[in-house]
Amino acid sequence: MVKKSVGSPRRKRKLIKAETYGGVLLLGATVLALIWANSPLGHIYDSIFHYEIGIASSHFTLQESVLHWINDGLMAIFFFMIGLEIKREMLIGHLNTVKKASFPVFAALGGMIVPVSIYLIFNNDPETVRGWGIPAATDIAFSLAILQLLGKRVPIALKVFLATFAVADDLGAVIVIAAFYSVGIKWAMLVGAFAIMAVLMILSRKGIYSRLLYFSASLVVWYFFLKSGIHPTVAGVLLAFTIPISKKMDVKTYVLKITGIIKDFRASDEEDKKPVLTKMQLKKIDEIKSCTHKVSSPLQQLEYGLHDWVNYLIIPLFALANAGVKLRTGGSIDITLALIIMISLFAGKTIGITMFSYIGSWLGIATIPKDIDLQHLIGVACLGGVGFTMSIFIANLAFFGYPEILNSAKMGIIMGSLISGVTGYTLLKMMSPKPLAEV
Repeated sequence: MVKKSVGSPRRKRKLIKAETYGGVLLLGATVLALIWANSPLGHIYDSIFHYEIGIASSHFTLQESVLHWINDGLMAIFFFMIGLEIKREMLIGHLNTVKKASFPVFAALGGMIVPVSIYLIFNNDPETVRGWGIPAATDIAFSLAILQLLGKRVPIALKVFLATFAVADDLGAVIVIAAFYSVGIKWAMLVGAFAIMAVLMILSRKGIYSRLLYFSASLVVWYFFLKSGIHPTVAGVLLAFTIPISKKMDVKTYVLKITGIIKDFRASDEEDKKPVLTKMQLKKIDEIKSCTHKVSSPLQQLEYGLHDWVNYLIIPLFALANAGVKLRTGGSIDITLALIIMISLFAGKTIGITMFSYIGSWLGIATIPKDIDLQHLIGVACLGGVGFTMSIFIANLAFFGYPEILNSAKMGIIMGSLISGVTGYTLLKMMSPKPLAEV
C-alpha cells in the first residue's frame, strides 16, 4: 500500500511497483485457477490443494490441507502486514487524528454498510444469508494496482484516499471476521494467546525487540488462535500492534556516524588493489549495518520487507488456490446468490462510498480534498467494489462445508470485482485522458 508516511520517494516507487505487478500476478493467478479447475486436469487442481500435510505424533497433531495452510497460515502473514499498516496509519499517518481520519473512515463505513444492506435486502435464503460480510471488503492490492495503471491521470490525493479508506475498510473486515465468523471459542487458548501478546507489548514499550523472540512467540499465538475458534488471521493483525514503531537512532545522528565510518573505511591505493578487505574494513561494514538497522523502526522494516512476499507470492497463491470456480457442473451455480453479491459489490460500494463521503462533508466532520471532485470520487468508489481477496476469504469462512454455495459466491465475487474494476478504470480514464502536470 502506498501512503505518505512510508518513507522516501524511492521507497514509495518500489511499493507502487509492487502493488501494480502484484495486481497483474493476482489477475494471472485467477485466470489460471479458472482454466485449470475447469480443464481435463481439474482433478489435479483439487488433489493438490486438498492434500493434507502437517505434523502428527502421539502428543501433538497439526495436519491441514494445502488450501487450509494457505488460508490459515500464509494469509496470517498478509493480515500481519495489514496490521502493521493500520498501526502506522493510526499513529503517524492519515488516521492519527479525528480530522484526518474522518473522510476515509466515513467512506469505509459507507463502503461496508450499504453493500451489506443490499445483500440482506435481496437475500431471503436462510442458507446463504450468512454470507452478508462478503461484499463489505475491498481488495487493496487489486484496487490500487488498477488505479496505478492510470499513472498521472489521477491526482495523488485520490491515490492516498483509496489507500487510506482501504486500510480503514480492512480494519472493519477484521472486526467482522473476529466477531461474526468465529465459532465455538475455547477461552483457555484465547487467554494464553493474549497473555503472550501482553508480554510482547510490554517488551515493545521498553524498547526491547528481538526478531527471533517475536517470531517464536507469534507462532505460539497463531497456534492458540487456530485452536481457540477465532480465525488465526486475526492473530496476525493483533500481533502487528506489538511491534515497536520507534527507532533507536535519528537520521541526523545516523548521517554523522555513517560519514565518520566511511572516512575510516577508505583504503589506501595499495590496499584497494587487493581482492579482500582488511579486518578494520570488515568491522566498519558491521558498524554500518548496525547503524542502518537502528535508524529504521522494526515496524517499518517488517512492513517493507514483507511487502514483496505478500504481493508477489502469498496473494497470487491465495488466488490460485481459491479462485478455481467449477463452471462445468451444470445447475450447481446459484445464479441468484452470484448476482446479489455482484450487485452488492458494484452498486453497494459505489453508492456507499460516494454517499457517506458527502454526508461526512455535509455534517462538517470530514473534508473532501480540493483535488478530488464528484467524478473522481465515483470512479474510485467503483474501485472499492473490487473485493476479490478479502471477499473470497470471508466467503470461505461463511460457507465452509458447503462447496456449491461457496462456488456460487466466488462467481459473484469475480463478476462484481471485474465490473467494478473495469468501470472504475474507464470512468477515471475518461475524466482525464491526458496525464496531469507534475506538481
